[in-house]
Amino acid sequence: MSAIVTATDVVVRYNEQVVLNGATLGIEEKDRIGLVGRNGSGKTTFLRVLAGLQTPDSGAVTKRRDLVVSYLSQDFTLDSDKSVRENVRAGARHVLDCIAEFEGLPAESRRHAELEERIVALDGWSVERRIETTLSHLNCPDGERGIDSLSGGEKRRVAMARAIVSQPEFLILDEPTNHLDPESIDWVADFLENFRGAFLVVTHDRYFLDRVVRRMVELAEGRFFAHDGNYTDYLLDKAERQAADAVVEHKRQMFLRRELEWVRRGPPAQRTKSKVRFEKFYEVESQAAPTVEEEVELCVPPPPPLGNRVVECSNLGVAVGGCRLFGGFNFTFENGQRVGVAGRNGLGKTTLLKTIIGDVAPTEGTVKVGQLTRFNYVDQDRLRLREERTALEEVSDGAEWVMWGQARLSVRAYLKRFLFADDRIGRLVKHLSGGERSRLLLARILKQGGNFLILDEPTNDLDLPTLRVLEEALIAFPGVVLVVSHDRYFLNRVCTDILAFEGDERITHSAGDYDYYLEKRARRSQPGTDKPEAATRKPESPTRLQRILRPRKITWKEIKELEGMEARILNVESGIARIEDLFASPDFHRTHALQTNALNAELAAAKSNLAELYARWEELESLRLASESKPR
Repeated sequence: MSAIVTATDVVVRYNEQVVLNGATLGIEEKDRIGLVGRNGSGKTTFLRVLAGLQTPDSGAVTKRRDLVVSYLSQDFTLDSDKSVRENVRAGARHVLDCIAEFEGLPAESRRHAELEERIVALDGWSVERRIETTLSHLNCPDGERGIDSLSGGEKRRVAMARAIVSQPEFLILDEPTNHLDPESIDWVADFLENFRGAFLVVTHDRYFLDRVVRRMVELAEGRFFAHDGNYTDYLLDKAERQAADAVVEHKRQMFLRRELEWVRRGPPAQRTKSKVRFEKFYEVESQAAPTVEEEVELCVPPPPPLGNRVVECSNLGVAVGGCRLFGGFNFTFENGQRVGVAGRNGLGKTTLLKTIIGDVAPTEGTVKVGQLTRFNYVDQDRLRLREERTALEEVSDGAEWVMWGQARLSVRAYLKRFLFADDRIGRLVKHLSGGERSRLLLARILKQGGNFLILDEPTNDLDLPTLRVLEEALIAFPGVVLVVSHDRYFLNRVCTDILAFEGDERITHSAGDYDYYLEKRARRSQPGTDKPEAATRKPESPTRLQRILRPRKITWKEIKELEGMEARILNVESGIARIEDLFASPDFHRTHALQTNALNAELAAAKSNLAELYARWEELESLRLASESKPR
């Protein structure tokens, strides 16, 4: 295939910082590319350069003639003087202009034929239907509403509709899944899977990347590293590359140590051989070691202990403005649970969180909070950073120490765990990069402590490395986690339970991760098979031997134990998977070598516990089946 866009040796500097350093990338017809990299690495800058909104300091971007490009930026702008539908129509302006010119020309003109061919190629005759379909599937607000009346999430959906409605030949998307509910994300994924042009997407939604992309490009140290396949393939390739680099570096260090000993002993009399050996030593010594990515070490303060009662929701319901969002909700939170809240926007997910912490009064039912329960609530808008304060001032709020447990840590040491160097700790917030601002928000949020952590859409605007570390921190958190997210990958990795807003004022509880919930929902949606007719013959009376051998009836306590068994098994399995992932990590021996024996013991105990749980589950299930089949 021929290239439609080529970026060659692109360099972009911001003062002393070089974000793109000779970056080169070719994009071909029908390319499906996912672009990843840490926040602040230059991803958005590169997208702006591709879209023609920013000129690089050096290098060039060449595009095929008459290439139709559409760009959805993170900081999108909509025309406040136009309605929702008019803003979306503006995305197809080049198609509508072609149609208008075509209809004003005589049929026999050469330009008329050229325009007709162009309109067909752009699927222009169906543009009006496509506008309405896009508005509907992206759950956009009413087409006649004004832009100023929309929320931030509604504006993003309108901007997304405007970007894709024209079916461009090259589509550039910067975080397209932010603020979209699962159904809308699925629709966007379906759209991209069937998209006839090329697209380049930046997103933190790893499930989305796995589904739609065929080539991954990582931006690191100002340059691009390409990998064939989706996000999972990229992770495997990167792990192999890092492992190979580690082997090469180990051999280099071994050589240097051996030669250094020879140098210290003093060179032998053969000057020619000594000179060659010295030159080899200095050549190898001057080689740069492979870059080791620093990971953010999220320090979640050890929470205070929880009591027997954490939070109990009984027949809970909330109505807002006369509209009942949900009702009849019963759920008991227990220590160690990590509960994910999922569902379409507007059904009441954030309202549920605020009702639990007491910010919203329920219209029916009750919320009982344990005396030892301490909430740490992170709302959807996060905390507002004050631009004129330094990073140190934003986290410290005048204090010198951050407390967790019975210990304390200096604010500077705390910020260094979030990859803030000394010179960045004193920088004003307005001069920090996007990635640094996200890490600063995390540092400010997590220092508040609490044993019941509530996060509303925590995955928005975080880069993938920070997301992975946030997941590890939540998995290891020894209290209760309640998190609202549309990120399927995140929900699968973190959660032990799902609370799903399914509409019709109903919240459904499912033990296990999000994929397991979807499987159960699919089974529920299948039409039930007709039950076999009851036998007309009266059953024979059981003999004395049959009565003796018949299993006993299951008790109420055993029924409750059976209901919680699935969640307990999934919780143990997730713990086993976490330890096995640690052992499989390429840098395990560097980061966890001292914990090897303890981790092995923990893994063996978990596997033994899992076997016992499965045996008990089978025993209880047999009792249940026997009780249900007991003759009456």
